[in-house]
Amino acid sequence: MSTRKHTALPKARTLIEALPWLTRHHGKTVVIKFGGNAMIDEELKRAFAQDVVFLRHAGLRPVVVHGGGPQISAQLDLLGLESEFKGGLRVTTPEAMNVVRMVLAGQVQRELVGLLNEHGPLAVGMTGEDAHLMAATKHYADIDGERVDIGRVGEITAIDPGAVQALLDDGRIPVISSIARSSDEEDASAVFNVNADTAAAALAAALGAETLMVLTDVEGLYEDWPDSDEVISRLTASELEKLLPDLASGMVPKMRGCLHAVRNGVHTARVIDGRVQHSILLEIFTDEGIGTMVVPDANTIEGAT
Repeated sequence: MSTRKHTALPKARTLIEALPWLTRHHGKTVVIKFGGNAMIDEELKRAFAQDVVFLRHAGLRPVVVHGGGPQISAQLDLLGLESEFKGGLRVTTPEAMNVVRMVLAGQVQRELVGLLNEHGPLAVGMTGEDAHLMAATKHYADIDGERVDIGRVGEITAIDPGAVQALLDDGRIPVISSIARSSDEEDASAVFNVNADTAAAALAAALGAETLMVLTDVEGLYEDWPDSDEVISRLTASELEKLLPDLASGMVPKMRGCLHAVRNGVHTARVIDGRVQHSILLEIFTDEGIGTMVVPDANTIEGAT
């Protein structure tokens, strides 16, 4: 008696390939920094939301941290306010800070929460101000050795992850805008615009996350850009630290965030190409993976899995 050919069998094989990764990551917290083209392309936004919901249903505990550079710039232009950058960071005047707050919490976050909640009542939006999640102090840019005032840009001084932990324990997906309250008691009402890569890394460390994932608009960290488009697939914290001074300005906060994460208890930090649909699933659940993975130095990972 002949065996009937099942056309869906390759799908089963794909699912089985994911089994060891499902086992490894089950119950673990994954912090994902949402940014780049994935924020402005409609198909990529929907694919991102599907990936995050898949992680949640596969037994992981995803947390999303987002910025909103393109949307903020568009709104500032609409209002006739100049977008200025120094040292790779947005100069944030009090007027610009109002726009940042409005766009991040009122536009980008709401859209992302809506996309996630098309798949069920899962996502809850909050900002770094809520429940004193993130506290920050004024950050100054370093340009050619000179300390430059760039306005309401913050440097995180403390993270209180209690509210995020409570949401995760309740089966929710926290979606967090990178705005922080002031840690200065004399300026307690002030809020700061915080780089989303930095915020995601700090939160990943505070949560004891298994993985930090940073979506970007390149394939990963290039070995010798622009002379080569070969991507470094894996490197240690010490190897990354040596590369930092020579990196392009746009990659510096991402890779510094990865370095901070793996040196503060996060097992892996990954920079992946957000222009590729379902890049998160490809990175976590396949043998091949994509992008660049940063791991702690060998002498700091005893007992890590």
